[in-house]
Amino acid sequence: MKQTCAQLLAEFTEQCPRLQSEKLEFTGVGNDDVYNITAPFMDDELVIAGRVEPRESERSRVVFFVARQGQWVPKPGAPTYDLQDPFVARIRGELIFGGVEVFPHPTVENALHWRTRFYRGDSIKNLVPFAQGPDGMKDIRLVELPDGDIGVFTRPQGEVGGRGTIGWLRIRDFNELTPEKIQSAQLLDQFIESEWGGVNEVHLLKGGLLGALGHIACFDDEGNRHYYPMTFALDPDTGRQVSPMKIIAARRYLAPGAAKRPDLEDVLFSGGLVRQDHDTATLYVGVSDAEAHRVMIPDPFQEYEV
Repeated sequence: MKQTCAQLLAEFTEQCPRLQSEKLEFTGVGNDDVYNITAPFMDDELVIAGRVEPRESERSRVVFFVARQGQWVPKPGAPTYDLQDPFVARIRGELIFGGVEVFPHPTVENALHWRTRFYRGDSIKNLVPFAQGPDGMKDIRLVELPDGDIGVFTRPQGEVGGRGTIGWLRIRDFNELTPEKIQSAQLLDQFIESEWGGVNEVHLLKGGLLGALGHIACFDDEGNRHYYPMTFALDPDTGRQVSPMKIIAARRYLAPGAAKRPDLEDVLFSGGLVRQDHDTATLYVGVSDAEAHRVMIPDPFQEYEV
């Protein structure tokens, strides 16, 4: 049975532990905001990729940041990309990096379109493009599977997918990551017609299941957006979802802060999750399209590991 944002939020609120959250401080980008970050990942040192843009605009670039004296500053010599919403993964020993490219719509005047771009390399300084998703699709994520295959989560929208749903497929090699193959993914059918969601990061769990970190979203009656980080588990051998979605954080439980617009105040966009000992994890999120926070939460994937 499909569960709505409201139902999942009610379950989370009933069980919600006290969340510890902290706004991350970014410098070196003028007055621009940094949000929709990745979790820290290892290059030659720990790095965070973040979406950087002026408050009054959505003209974005992705910058790689490193920690210096309690703040995150642009990594010297690192490239920047004209993309939105960066993501990273490690597959077959390589760093996989990507984001959303925005460009003029090919058929609709004065409109924008988008697609996901993929890069790979041994470090952020040696990334080369190798694939792109179908026009109009965000939130395509990759994970290396135990047998060496590559798992792919997709998010079609429109005639197939409605406002945005989640798909799944397996490929054997990067050369299969084509728009046509991505569009062939089987749909998980998780959302009611008026709501949507996507996967933002994937964890290979002990026992072989995949822990998907994503978001579920909806509009309210006034047209305000509501985005909630959520998780679920999937069996990559069968392609079947083996757990219901669950919300793991909500804006109201985080430290107060700024918002890009009033209709975006209740938006958390999952960037990444770092699992720790003692049954805890640190969630990295974009907040209200204006800030980036990290949040200490109970490990949402521990229950799926056997």
